Parts: sequence; structure tokens; C-alpha cells
Amino acid sequence: MSSNSKKPIIGVPVNHTPATEEMSALFSTAEKYARASMEISGTAPILIPAFGDATPFDAILDSIDGLLLTGGRANVEPHHYGGPPFPDDEFIDPERDKTVLPLIRGCIARGIPVFGICRGIQEINVAMGGTLHYRVHVLPGKNDHRMRQDTDIMAERYEPRHPITLTPNGFLHELLGQTETTVNSLHAQSVDRVADGFVVEAVSPDGVIEAIHMPQAKRFTVGVQWHAEWLPHEHDLAKELFGAFGDAAHDHASNKNT
Repeated sequence: MSSNSKKPIIGVPVNHTPATEEMSALFSTAEKYARASMEISGTAPILIPAFGDATPFDAILDSIDGLLLTGGRANVEPHHYGGPPFPDDEFIDPERDKTVLPLIRGCIARGIPVFGICRGIQEINVAMGGTLHYRVHVLPGKNDHRMRQDTDIMAERYEPRHPITLTPNGFLHELLGQTETTVNSLHAQSVDRVADGFVVEAVSPDGVIEAIHMPQAKRFTVGVQWHAEWLPHEHDLAKELFGAFGDAAHDHASNKNT
């Protein structure tokens, strides 16, 4: 990570909960994402409200040096990638979709680093023209990658669940220096068709895509399916990813006005 004392600004989009008769609309996200970016990437994170189409996209893109996409309960709605409609009871967050997808495209066009985690990898893939599997565990030959329901203890839900194989000589392999590591697993959707311009960087033993990367992007553009923000100081690949994201954000901050 760069030793530049100026802290790059990292935008962290939030989730949107609509208003009800009892409660005002809410913006929210878990603390651990911004904290990992601040502590490991050496950045200054700010939250981006999910105002959907009303979002001042250009002003935000002018201000940030990186975009960190978090996990979230809601899945990206299928009309964004031509998928079949969700069941009526599916939890959705249309304001986040309408906020994040244009921000991703804007960041890539401007060379602003993008790091997507869990829902974030799905958002990157959809924003750039890829598609998603709605439910991995119903596909032939796939395991159940969803969050454990037999415990309410966070440390148990986020504990390592399965190995992943990193693409030889790929970006993640070069970061880690080895072709296998173990990750947690708390997702139902996953990447199906990879967006043009991206390559697969890691897969699970049952063939689920666990990481993608855009080699031709000006700066770091990576999505991972596992929760890399969980105890990243204790996970070698997570630590390397946040470090590389920070380096790219420092580079953008140093060069965006030149």
C-alpha cells in the first residue's frame, strides 16, 4: 500500500429500506466493510445514499477514489440482466440497484478502482452485461452456499466453509502466491455468464465462480463472492486484496487531476 499521507476517498453504497407507516425510510450497511477499507487499504470511507435515479452520479464520481461494494440481504433484480422474475416474496432493493449499477459503469469508465464483495461481485457482473444464477443450491451438482441457519453466532456463520482454486497466473494468484485458499460462504445467487472483459479468478470445488477481474481496466476492478471484509487481517488473500485496492485508490487520488 502507498505511503502517501493523503487518504483516498472510498465510496461505500448503502442498502435502502422503504418507509412504512411506523418507520421512516432507512439507509444502512455493516460497519466491517468501511473499517476494513480504512484500516487495511489506508483510505477514508464515506457512505453513498441509495437515492436511485436521483443520485448525483457525476458529483460522486468526481469525489471518490474507489468504490467498495458490500454484501446485502437483497439480490440484484433479474430485469437488470434478463433473468426470470423473482417470486413475489423475494426481498429486493431497487433503489440500491439503480444507484450502484450506474456507479460501477462510471467508475470503470473513469479508471476508479472497484472492489465488490458478495452482492458486490454480482453487481459488477450485472452492471457490465453479465448474468446471475438465482439459486445456486438448486442447480445440478452444486452445493448449498447459503448462510448457515443452525447458529446465530457471527463467528460461526462467517467461518471458512470450503476451498477455492485460484486461476494459475491470474491476478489473485499473483497477489497470494499460491493457487488455493479457504473462504466463507453466505450467498444464494452467483455469477452465471461472466461479463465481457472480465475473467474468472477463482472457483469453488463444485464450479461456482468465486472471483472475477477485469484485466484491461485502468485500475483494480475485482469482485469476490465470499465475505473478504470478515476478519481480513487474519485472511491472507483478503488482506492482499484490500491492500491492492488501497494502492489503486492512492494512485487514482494522486493522478486524477493530472
